[in-house]
Amino acid sequence: MTTKSKEKSGSMAIEELVEFTTKIDPALIDICTDLGAQTDEAKAIYMTSRNLAKQIVGDKTIEDRIRQRCMVAVGDISMAYLMHFNKDPIQAGVDALKKGAPIFVDINMVKYGITKMGHKSDVICVMDEDKDSAIAKKFGITRTAAGFLACRDRLEGSIVAIGNAPSAALAVCRMVEHGIRPALVIATPVGFVNAAESKEVVRDTDIPSITCVGTRGGTPIAVACVNELVAIANEKDECED
Repeated sequence: MTTKSKEKSGSMAIEELVEFTTKIDPALIDICTDLGAQTDEAKAIYMTSRNLAKQIVGDKTIEDRIRQRCMVAVGDISMAYLMHFNKDPIQAGVDALKKGAPIFVDINMVKYGITKMGHKSDVICVMDEDKDSAIAKKFGITRTAAGFLACRDRLEGSIVAIGNAPSAALAVCRMVEHGIRPALVIATPVGFVNAAESKEVVRDTDIPSITCVGTRGGTPIAVACVNELVAIANEKDECED
């Protein structure tokens, strides 16, 4: 860039550079329920995507809302049909959120994706709980699995959200076998080594769970599930008020 062009761009008013990337429909903005959408454009984008998802997935059940959000999160229609709900997990998640139960996640990408609004739950990345990776190094296991083991005395009644590591999901399931009972397990790990199998193990427990079938999944799915639960919990609070 030349000095002259730098000077020109530097003197340009910000108003000349601002442009909406989608149609701003006031009707959509008024009905937006996404707590993370703070501006008119963000609300318009969210609601446009959400309305498209409703047309594709349907909007008859509370589970459909999770399916819609997961589909939008990855831009893949087929994801909606891979979601699996076991033992009334949405009610379990809403109840836990209303109690301010902690949310334990496997990696920081999940933690940072979860909305900070609409709930009082602490969001804890378990990798930060195994100090100096002491458990992981001692037993030679993954840091995510070790992190959940480090949190074993705090998982009772919590929400567990795993978006990356099959080993973490399997570690949680082993703890469930030994009597530790989270309120809800969201498990959407991705990959070709134990991803599909670990989610099947989660579904075989008697803990309420939201999972996706097969090798697909990932952080955006886990985050979408938690954030939609927060939205549902807030709507139920408004109805009760």
